[in-house]
Amino acid sequence: MRMAKRAIEPEWIERVLRNPDLRVDDESDPELEHCVAKVPELANRVLRVIVSKSEPRRVITLYPDRNMKGKL
Repeated sequence: MRMAKRAIEPEWIERVLRNPDLRVDDESDPELEHCVAKVPELANRVLRVIVSKSEPRRVITLYPDRNMKGKL
């Protein structure tokens, strides 16, 4: 699983989804949104979690977003 490969804990994902610093609609798919937040356990790097807007919400992908460094 990619989460294990990237050493991303499920709790971090839940935290980003519950309390994002930034929430943005996906530019190419209106059914998706990006939730972005700093994660202290990742040395304050930004974690981007892309999820479906419809219920039940599904995580499509996630990754540490280097492009957001210093922007939050």
